Amino acid sequence: MKKLKLANAVFLVASTAAVAGSHTEEMYAARDLMQTCVAADNDARDGATLEIECEQYIVGFVQALEKTGQAGPGTAICPPEVNMPDEVRWAYTRWIHGDFRNRVSLSAADALLATLKDEFACGQ
Repeated sequence: MKKLKLANAVFLVASTAAVAGSHTEEMYAARDLMQTCVAADNDARDGATLEIECEQYIVGFVQALEKTGQAGPGTAICPPEVNMPDEVRWAYTRWIHGDFRNRVSLSAADALLATLKDEFACGQ
């Protein structure tokens, strides 16, 4: 029994290391999210799927900010209450295009956070 437990533990450590080692450290860039969000409106074949991909990233990001107390009433960021995924998606693409050359190389997280701070500041 001890040998089986040891073998399972070794397998678990080895497989975890293999998966971790195969993961690249590439950042999900603002350009990547923007391309998905823009294609959502422009791609007749895959637009609906791309819109879901874009908006699910946005929804998850905003919910994480809300759950950690970084967005919502009493904070600096007040996401829109109605049609939030679309409103943030449109604001994001406008924000990127506002200084395209400098903003597309940011991480998607940094760009989305900056968009939320600029476009959805509480009290606007």
